[in-house]
Order: sequence, then C-alpha cells, then structure tokens
Amino acid sequence: MKKKADNTIGTLPPEKTEKVLEGLAKQHPDARPELDFTNPYELLIATILSAQCTDKQVNKVTPALFSAYPDPASMAKAEPEDIEPYIHSCGFFRSKAKNIVMACRDIVSQHGEQVPENREALESLAGVGRKTANVVLSNAFGVPAIAVDTHVFRVSNRIGLACAKNVEETERQLMANIPEDKWSIAHHWLIFHGRRVCSAQRPKCGECMISELCLFNNKDRGDTDELCR
Repeated sequence: MKKKADNTIGTLPPEKTEKVLEGLAKQHPDARPELDFTNPYELLIATILSAQCTDKQVNKVTPALFSAYPDPASMAKAEPEDIEPYIHSCGFFRSKAKNIVMACRDIVSQHGEQVPENREALESLAGVGRKTANVVLSNAFGVPAIAVDTHVFRVSNRIGLACAKNVEETERQLMANIPEDKWSIAHHWLIFHGRRVCSAQRPKCGECMISELCLFNNKDRGDTDELCR
C-alpha cells in the first residue's frame, strides 16, 4: 500500500512536492546507487568506506578488497591492520578497518554470516548508523528508506521538501512529504541533483528543471533556515 504524503508545516504543499519529484525524475533519469556492489555484504562495506570519501574512490579500492575478503566470514578472520592497506586512500582508514572487521565478526556470530535485513540489527553493527542502515535496507533489500547525506540534507532543505536543522528531522519530514513508494528513488534523485546541479557553493539554478518551484531560487538566495519558516 502506498503511503499518502502528510505535508509538514513549513515545507512545499503536496501539489508542488509532486511537481518537484516529477522534475527531479526528468532531470536525473539515470539516478541510481553509485557504489559498486553485487550483494548486501559488499554494499555494507562500501557504504562504511564512503563516509567522508567519494563513491568514486571507494569503487577504486573495493575490487581488490572483495577479492581478498569475499564474504563476512573471511573478513571476520582478518585483523584491522590486514585490511588497512586496501582502504588507506579512503580516509579514516584505521577506524574504518576496525569497524568493518568488528561488524563482520558480529554478522558471523550473531546473524548466521548474513547481513541482517532489519534496521535494529544493522544499527547494532560497528560503524553503522541510521544513514548507512538506510542505504543497505533500500538498495540491498528493497525496503523503502531515505538516507540523508550532505547532498540530500542541503538540496531537500533548499528546495522546500524539508525545513530542518539536522539530518534526523530532515529524514522525518521527507518521509512525511514524499509518498513511501518514492522514498528510495527520491534519495537518489536528490543526491544526483546535489552533485550535478545544486552544488553547495555555486548552484546551477539556470540549469535546474525545478528552479521555479524551489524556495532557495525564489527567495533571493537568502538564509535557507529562514526560507521555509
């Protein structure tokens, strides 16, 4: 059953939200996950590595990493220092290596060597917060979810799909304002829009298909915290 949008005070009305989503879909028909993966394990590890790192860089290191450690069981047998050389270029490699190994040990000991399919179990794993859990649930298991990264946070609040000061409230508002059957694809539309059009410093409003609906573009580009109040 599709969840009916329940518009949050301070954001675009439902009819404009629908038009925004249509415009994003038209501008980014190729929107998809940009991390390379073939199974939930690979997506989980790649998403942990993507923190403070580009998907492009993660995709450069994961082929060798997954060749050496193709599943949770093999990764669980490793020590963090064993995998540090594979992921050194991803930044924060020591903490990421430790989290990856610890997460895989829990997957082996507590989840039958399978990445869990529910949020609570995912978030209990080392290095996995709500955003990472949402990415895995949505893209590996087809569970409707909206992962709010820096692009989604910036773009959704600029447009008026949300009006929030933190990622948690942004996610709550997006879930209220966007129909549930569009949560997962909307996440990708917003990321692509943030990377290709609505950049942090110099947004390309002249190239944006939803500029006429966007609060940021139609309020003289003022403080976005004030635009939706």
